[in-house]
Amino acid sequence: MAQPIVVINNLTKSFKIPLEASSGIKQKLINILKGRKGYRVFTPLKDIDFTINEGDFFGIVGRNGSGKSTLLKTIAGIYTPNSGSVEVGGSLVPFIELGVGFNPELTGRENVFLNGALLGFSHDEMEAMYDKIVDFAELGDFMEERLKNYSSGMQVRLAFSIAIRAHADILLLDEVLAVGDEAFQKKCYAYFDKLKREKRTVILVTHDMSAVERFCNKAVFIEDGKVKMIGKPYRIAAAYSRSNIKSYNESEGLDEQISDDFDITLRGSDGNEQTVYEYNETMTVELEWQQTGVKHVGVAIFRENGEYVYGPNTYQEKVKIAGKNRATYTVQLNLNEGSYFIKAGLMGADDTKTIAFTEEGPHFSVQRDYDHGRWGGVTKLKHTWK
Repeated sequence: MAQPIVVINNLTKSFKIPLEASSGIKQKLINILKGRKGYRVFTPLKDIDFTINEGDFFGIVGRNGSGKSTLLKTIAGIYTPNSGSVEVGGSLVPFIELGVGFNPELTGRENVFLNGALLGFSHDEMEAMYDKIVDFAELGDFMEERLKNYSSGMQVRLAFSIAIRAHADILLLDEVLAVGDEAFQKKCYAYFDKLKREKRTVILVTHDMSAVERFCNKAVFIEDGKVKMIGKPYRIAAAYSRSNIKSYNESEGLDEQISDDFDITLRGSDGNEQTVYEYNETMTVELEWQQTGVKHVGVAIFRENGEYVYGPNTYQEKVKIAGKNRATYTVQLNLNEGSYFIKAGLMGADDTKTIAFTEEGPHFSVQRDYDHGRWGGVTKLKHTWK
């Protein structure tokens, strides 16, 4: 049985934020006599409780200002709790602010050794790792350039390439996926897959719900400095999406509309409602809504255990549906035998402006026959042998 490696108990963290300085001695004396303080207390974390076990890939999600980064820095020991406790049962490396310790006047090569020393590596150890670091960062032609001539993306790639060489029982990652180009993010994903296979303990703070559902086995949703929900990643992702919908609708003066007026129907090739399909059979997902302002829709397929399978949307595929209140998505189900469910969303101008969202839509199953639906994994890709 996995043992707890990070235990957070009734954690509260506050900061004193100075107010504007009082003008004049008279005003200062009045403030003192009336008991007015020269600061206000800001509490980003309030009575936080949860446990992370060895081998967990643990996600922390929440909107900007919810307290995620403060929580991560408190776990890392950068901040000290005002009350409660954080118990860490192993060595820990934080990837919180990649590139901290870089010197812009030094070359990329010189910064590799400088940053490596800050992580506890000897010069000989860094020499042995140097070529791998440069290859991963894809900066072979720039290592003799001064860092001040690097773009921000190049600096992040170099910092991450150094940081992943560190050895620790627990890795803390804060918004690593939010930086770098698509190719760099793919490398991040490959690295995360490796960590997951090795059963390394990872704590990931991110806004990327697809990453949470793909990598994490458990997650927590932080809202207004408190634990709103903790549990399976796909349920946390759904709760986070609902929170964003509410915020967007309030800012746009819209009513919160989750799924009550948003219908999803599954149909077979004959047009009739259907929930059981054979391997490779065609399924049509029919979406109908009453909400206004819908310009794009998206559909996602998940396995019964919450594993994400596939999810296209009309924004990415440049399909116009503006002015309509109905859309259909037809897919050939070359899926393995098993149970699945649908999620769907209605969007505004692009795929970040969600108007309505289904937490968990209709379920369907795929049956196998003698020759199909019996392989490992989720889907069967077209292929040939020679």
